[in-house]
Amino acid sequence: MAGKMPKAVILAGGKGTRLAEETELRPKPMVEIGGMPILWHIMKIYASFGVTEFIVCLGYKGYLIKEFFVNYSLHTADLMIDLQRRSVDIHRSNSEPWKIHLIETGEDTMTGGRLARIRPYVEGDEEFFLTYGDGVADIDIGSLLTFHREQHRAATITAVHSLARFGSLAIDGNAVTAFREKPKTSGDWINGGFFVLTPEVFSLISGDDCVWEQEPLSQLAAEGRLAAYQHTGFWQPMDTLREKQMLQSLWQLPQGAPWKVWK
Repeated sequence: MAGKMPKAVILAGGKGTRLAEETELRPKPMVEIGGMPILWHIMKIYASFGVTEFIVCLGYKGYLIKEFFVNYSLHTADLMIDLQRRSVDIHRSNSEPWKIHLIETGEDTMTGGRLARIRPYVEGDEEFFLTYGDGVADIDIGSLLTFHREQHRAATITAVHSLARFGSLAIDGNAVTAFREKPKTSGDWINGGFFVLTPEVFSLISGDDCVWEQEPLSQLAAEGRLAAYQHTGFWQPMDTLREKQMLQSLWQLPQGAPWKVWK
């Protein structure tokens, strides 16, 4: 796409209790797939479409995310360490050209509250991306943004097909008309994350206890201000150990993982 891409906000503060085997020691976005945190995979998806500025909403064990990115250049570089002189020379660095804001949004803050806390970093922007720090997809971020701009609505949600354990979306054309919690049947359109939002959505967030997926999304749908970008390709969250192991197996495929849209 022509022009500068919007910033991407990533919700990375939850405790991931259903993945306790991994998250007792680290936040869920830091659980590794192929030796790198799933948060990194998500950022690589966005970066492959020209998104280079990220706002990461921290909460549970957020200091581990800070430490990872502070030391990222060292993690990915060839080094010469002179112990006697206490010096480090970088021979070759693979650092990404990213600008990353790591924002403390509270350990117990709900998703809407976390979004509200990063308002100063996107207030003057025309739009920005939002997604969760635990799901990957082969989504075309450029097409998503183009679609959002064509709809002229306050928000766009990426709709995907999945199992019945997620809330469903009622879609009429390209508009979301209702947002329902956990349907009894599978095959419905559901919230796959990967939103495009305008700053006007902040007026719908009441405070730290606000759950983005409840009142704000429901109100946007009821008012005809929520568009649905229908993604029929690969999409997978990482909520359980089984899903983590599945993603790891996909990463090891000879043809490459289906969400690896970068070179």
